[in-house]
Amino acid sequence: MQQSLSGQVVLVTGAARGIGEHTARLAAARGAKVVLTGLEPERLAALAAELDSVFFSCDVTDQTSLAAAVEGAVAAHGRIDAVVANAGVASRGTVATGDVEALVRTVEVNLIGVMRTAAAVMPHLIASRGYLLIVASAASFAALPGMAPYCASKAGVEHFGNALRLEVAHHGVRVGTAHPSWIDTDLVRDAQDDMPTFRETLRKLPPPLGSTTSVQRCAAAFVDALARRRRKVFVPRTVAVVYWLRTMVNSRLAERVIERQARTSVPAMEEQVRSLRRGFGAHTAPALPAPAPASSAALAEQATPGFIADRYHR
Repeated sequence: MQQSLSGQVVLVTGAARGIGEHTARLAAARGAKVVLTGLEPERLAALAAELDSVFFSCDVTDQTSLAAAVEGAVAAHGRIDAVVANAGVASRGTVATGDVEALVRTVEVNLIGVMRTAAAVMPHLIASRGYLLIVASAASFAALPGMAPYCASKAGVEHFGNALRLEVAHHGVRVGTAHPSWIDTDLVRDAQDDMPTFRETLRKLPPPLGSTTSVQRCAAAFVDALARRRRKVFVPRTVAVVYWLRTMVNSRLAERVIERQARTSVPAMEEQVRSLRRGFGAHTAPALPAPAPASSAALAEQATPGFIADRYHR
């Protein structure tokens, strides 16, 4: 039986598209008051109008931007009950040949962005005895060549969540980590379009690591986690098997199998990435300039459905 989120204030980062967008839609359908944040104001505006929600342009790697969004959410609704730390990117290429700034940016968004998000929202989650769902990945415990920064960031996210859970338990705050495999989003489709070798690698992986799950199914699992304050979320559920067998997945025997394929796939992928002349997928939003500080009173005045906090600051 589905549990209601009626009256719960849920803030979602990376809500402009993909998992974040569909999680926001479903949470709102279950009665939540959704706060949308992200780097694509036009898409956020359209979604906010549809859901009758507030939204804020927000770069999770900038603390001022995050603080403004959190203050705006509290000004609009008086509290924050749950947060989905979903914002994430995936760079292109290997450490040897890829754009180093794109590699570093991946860690900054996926890991440091989660840390900054958690720090910004935690006082309000403590006040509400709320719940933080941190979006990690199956890549937290299953590595693939060409994904070193992504795998590193998601492994860090998982263990950050594990430690944070212990830090805030005495406040009544619950922390969950989500571990989706490949989800049918722009991020995954862009990778398949940019790198045919990536598509071929997925085809050769055993399930569930080689299968793709609908974004609607992923969002349903996330919203169920919000309602039940789950500790771990696996999408699809069979990813849990990989989690429990992670020692075997990362064994020397498994490495040898992947290395055999990587001898040809990695050079081909590197050549495909060189021809792209960009470090991210076509639908990855660029970072916004850091907003200037604003007072809480100003944020309260402007925190209405359809208002973009970043535009107000500038």
